[in-house]
Amino acid sequence: MAKNYSNGNSEKEVHLLERRLIDLSRVAYQRDIITFTDFLNLNEQNILHTLPKDSLYTGYILFGGYASAERQMAAFIPEALSLRYGKKNLLPEELGYPFQAVEICPRNIRFAEDLTHRDFLGAILNLGIERSRTGDILLEEHRAYLFAQTEIAELVSRELSNVRHTPVKCRLTELEGVEYVPRTEAVRGTVSSVRLDSLLPLAFSSSRSRLSGLIEGAKVFVNGKLITSNGYQVKENDLISVRGMGKFRYIGTGGKTKKNRLSVEIERYI
Repeated sequence: MAKNYSNGNSEKEVHLLERRLIDLSRVAYQRDIITFTDFLNLNEQNILHTLPKDSLYTGYILFGGYASAERQMAAFIPEALSLRYGKKNLLPEELGYPFQAVEICPRNIRFAEDLTHRDFLGAILNLGIERSRTGDILLEEHRAYLFAQTEIAELVSRELSNVRHTPVKCRLTELEGVEYVPRTEAVRGTVSSVRLDSLLPLAFSSSRSRLSGLIEGAKVFVNGKLITSNGYQVKENDLISVRGMGKFRYIGTGGKTKKNRLSVEIERYI
């Protein structure tokens, strides 16, 4: 099958990642252990999803620390291990993913700057940390949560002292201790169909002609899989992520209008 490399991955990079994923799956199978990737971005998750099934030796589960995480780590699980648990489908918390959360807070909220995702990411990368070793950064009022491989989380908690000009303090937090509820807003409207190119204009308040190029430009993912067809039919509860613009979940259809258009509802992440 021909691959689309316009998503930012060169043919060589794709080939190397494919080999790495297959090797991890083979090690999990041969040694009867769970093996883990680094954190994968949406492009890399799509490469994993589109590997021929017979090239992998095991199944896998993706997890990023919370529901609907964008950057996720894959765990390759040998079938024998699932049998020992007595069930086929294991939960992420049963797998011992090797990452933790770091809570980052201003030392003095009164004098803290209005910090952005870019500010936190820049401060973390300035410690010499590779992006592949960190997951999502969640922003809440007066604090942020970083998901990172355990040794990286420990490094950040020791070394990160400032974000821009704001002194900060960090502490390690178990994944269960991150009580994050994403901010969303309900968006309702009418569309001619539940094709992907019909839902994007509703989600991002723009024209169909302006946004259709995003799909052909390999910037739109549905449940982590790259979609390059404008006519892709979206299903209820699908999570659609658009690089550089955000993400939304398709909730469903409420019926037809007198003009034979579909009333739909989506949940947009803000």
